[in-house]
Amino acid sequence: MSSTPAQAARRELADFTGELIGPEDSGYGRARAVYNAMIDRRPALIARCADADAVARVIGFARTHDLPLAVRGGGHHGAGLGTVDGGVVADLSPLKDIHVDPVARSARVGGGCVWGEVDRATHRHGLATPSGIVSTTGVGGLTLGGGLGHLTRKCGLTIDNLLAADIVLADGRQVRASADENTDLFWAIRGGGGNFGVVTSFLFRLHEVGTVVGGPTFWPVEISPEVLSAYRDFLPNAPRELNAFFLYGTVPPAPPFPEDLHLRKTAGVVWCYAGDDPEAAAREMAPLLDALPTPMLHAVGPMPHPDLQSMFDGLYPPGHQWYWRADFVNEIPDEAVQLHAKFGAEVPTIQSTMHLYPIDGAAHDVGPDDTPWAYRGAQWSTVYAGVDPDPANAELVRRWTVDYFEALHPYSAGGAYVNMMMDEGQDRVRASYRGNYDRLARIKADRDPDNVFRLNQNVRPS
Repeated sequence: MSSTPAQAARRELADFTGELIGPEDSGYGRARAVYNAMIDRRPALIARCADADAVARVIGFARTHDLPLAVRGGGHHGAGLGTVDGGVVADLSPLKDIHVDPVARSARVGGGCVWGEVDRATHRHGLATPSGIVSTTGVGGLTLGGGLGHLTRKCGLTIDNLLAADIVLADGRQVRASADENTDLFWAIRGGGGNFGVVTSFLFRLHEVGTVVGGPTFWPVEISPEVLSAYRDFLPNAPRELNAFFLYGTVPPAPPFPEDLHLRKTAGVVWCYAGDDPEAAAREMAPLLDALPTPMLHAVGPMPHPDLQSMFDGLYPPGHQWYWRADFVNEIPDEAVQLHAKFGAEVPTIQSTMHLYPIDGAAHDVGPDDTPWAYRGAQWSTVYAGVDPDPANAELVRRWTVDYFEALHPYSAGGAYVNMMMDEGQDRVRASYRGNYDRLARIKADRDPDNVFRLNQNVRPS
């Protein structure tokens, strides 16, 4: 009698350290859900792995049974690359160990952690590492794709602060990658995604970051060309301690926003000043604020770094419909400003948005081939995100995102931040790695010649 993959796993993976979940189990519905509710996939087996040995056994099981293998950390990827129909999901969520060494200024972090857990642990020591802008994001996915966030200009990308990683390879071997061990892997995982193995533990460099000065400044969307033009000219000349990303959005109809601003469309900037002297923040922001009309909201002040990191969590809970597109940008000419203004005024839902994340400052200190992240010379990473809780609006938000992206793509640098791409095909992946793709493909051929780890922004073995 034939058995299901879940039944076979229970039989073959005796003493499995973790939990094996199949479609027949009561917790299957919750276990298969990912952050983006547009993704509705039904794995044959979800294996929650409690240690690296469990990960190795799940990889071996998937290979033995010729089942596609997805690896899930935080489950945030817009294209749903952490799950798969009819295959095996290696769910790393039980890998939650965090150890902070305040003397060495480092943190060892389990591959199943989300950034809010790390931020809180490091903040107790007045320390932090670059960690995105939404605290429910998984550590693994954000790190392996690069890692943009509030601390980029001061501290670089997350990959620029990765010191070592423990990895389970496609053949089940467990290795460490660092500047001294498995250096090919260490190069590849700093931006090359999950193509080369399953990272069960990360070691990060930490920086002195405790209280930051942050929050949003909103102007009416009607003057967005003026706001974006001023921001474009201001930010590259600002000190590295000052990070600020530009956005289009809608004021949520809830506290702490004043009622008279609820549902107003806005052009805004979200600030993070991480300098040694919080009193200097206002002085460094002043050139942009003085160049523009009085904003309708300037909710900026001192706060713990984890509070800024979690500021958008309530607006973006799991279970919404998401559709993303992205591009790297070297410059924003006036023609692009006008196109942004058109689509920014047409933001279709409260959660839909466009963000321009700066990637200069410390991110420019690393060479374009020092890591797979090939766009070190770019000034911004653009993400267009159509978002809404109602499945009936899925096509609405998707259409706005695609139209916006296609209008602005001619002004891009060519590729995109892989963490913010949908499943857009090999040409798009190649464009995003540029000259580094062939080196990645050679390492892939050496470390994963059968392309076991292919449910990602896939680099094919050369």
